[in-house]
Amino acid sequence: MIKILLIDDDRKHSELLRAYLKQFGITLDCAGSAEEGLNKLARSEPDLLLLDVMLPGKDGFEVCREVRKTSRVPIIMLTARGDVFDRISGLEIGADDYVAKPFEPRELVARIQTILRRVDLPGTDQKLLRFEGMEIDKAGRNVTVDGVAVELTSMEFELLVILAQRAGKKISRDEILNQLRGIDAAILTRAVDIMVSRLRQKLGDSVKPPRFIQTVWGMGYSFVARRITDA
Repeated sequence: MIKILLIDDDRKHSELLRAYLKQFGITLDCAGSAEEGLNKLARSEPDLLLLDVMLPGKDGFEVCREVRKTSRVPIIMLTARGDVFDRISGLEIGADDYVAKPFEPRELVARIQTILRRVDLPGTDQKLLRFEGMEIDKAGRNVTVDGVAVELTSMEFELLVILAQRAGKKISRDEILNQLRGIDAAILTRAVDIMVSRLRQKLGDSVKPPRFIQTVWGMGYSFVARRITDA
């Protein structure tokens, strides 16, 4: 059974969504405020977090930032505001996807299933990818740079794996997006650039020339670190 936490002050909407998701094998736990939601997260981490932006007091962006300090739980942000700026802001602070209200419940289910498949995806037979300066443990979903653990969101981790598994090859933004399904089409190209930029910061890859991810101008990106062994 999939367990999801929804933080949304619209109680009626939350109960309707709870009843709908149940038929897809999803148990929805609801919190009506940021404080209540964060307390529930502290007690037990769900498989995924649905986070409304327009919360009283501390808004969804603030909650997302706070969650990302300690957790890599997948986050889908929900909002009645459909601005591209808002969607980009959500992705910049660590959200995995963004759905504008009103939405079709079946679409939300598809987004949830896509993200959870990505998290559980076994990938290729190579469980351990080793490069100069970096090790990626696909089974444990851990990344180390120069022996130091790096905390990544589920989407950042998948992005890194996509690039690393094709080390030395040029990968277009479209190819990346085909494998990172679930992001709103209105900001696809910009979203990839944001995610890569955020990933580089966490990997300490802002040097020139880059150690790990190189921009291929007019096309996309390439993972440039030398592969040592795959296990």
